[in-house]
Amino acid sequence: MSKPYETIKVEREDRTAWIILNRPHRLNALNEVMMEELLDALTMIESDPGVRCVVITGEGDRAFSAGADITAFPKATPVIAEEFSRKGQKVFSTIEELSKPVIAAINGYALGGGLELALACDFRIASEHAELGSPEINLGIIPGWGGTQKLVRIVGLRNAKRLVMLGERLKAEEAYQIGLVDKVVPFEKLRDETRSLAQKLCDGPPVALRYAKYALNFGSQVPLEVGLRLESALMALLFSTNDVKRGIEAFMSKSKPEFRGD
Repeated sequence: MSKPYETIKVEREDRTAWIILNRPHRLNALNEVMMEELLDALTMIESDPGVRCVVITGEGDRAFSAGADITAFPKATPVIAEEFSRKGQKVFSTIEELSKPVIAAINGYALGGGLELALACDFRIASEHAELGSPEINLGIIPGWGGTQKLVRIVGLRNAKRLVMLGERLKAEEAYQIGLVDKVVPFEKLRDETRSLAQKLCDGPPVALRYAKYALNFGSQVPLEVGLRLESALMALLFSTNDVKRGIEAFMSKSKPEFRGD
């Protein structure tokens, strides 16, 4: 976990890997280098069996990420813009397909691509001063890293239209009220609350958590009958794991199970 990066930091706390967006002077804006480094870090984390949970956050107290670094936009052609969109979608899809749960600890602005990054995570905890939105419409464009699709699935069509078509920004509490974030806490408690959630996930059965994530993320995108078949197949497959035996034995003996991921 000590690999040096230019725009991010990767830190290990027990079984949790923290990915910290590290461009505070640019409000942790996402540029091409950061996207490539995120992909590299996620690939490294995926192959590390000692990591059971991932946290993504921003350096400092001002921003999770203020979005894509628009300084490159004036030179963009339609072809370059499409490639940039696809690259971002690839990185965020990697988060959704990661076999480990991912938490976004939103420590300030989560705007545009920053919000889309948070949307790719499984859980979102926001500090009280966080501000979330999709202001791309004010630049004459629309979200290109999955925002138009994922917002609808998470907050519904009505709220998605407010965010995307009007470019509204939401304070953390309103974001919580519409289900955009799972919890709002004071900034000084954000790291501890995130650690607490990460610990619960780390203590869970890794294989079952992986299959639950797959069933929820991918089953929700297909017809109900197909999703139900996926659920049955994944549930049945879990009966080949030793963790199921540990869970049942612990339940019968009224003790806490120690899941090992096998």
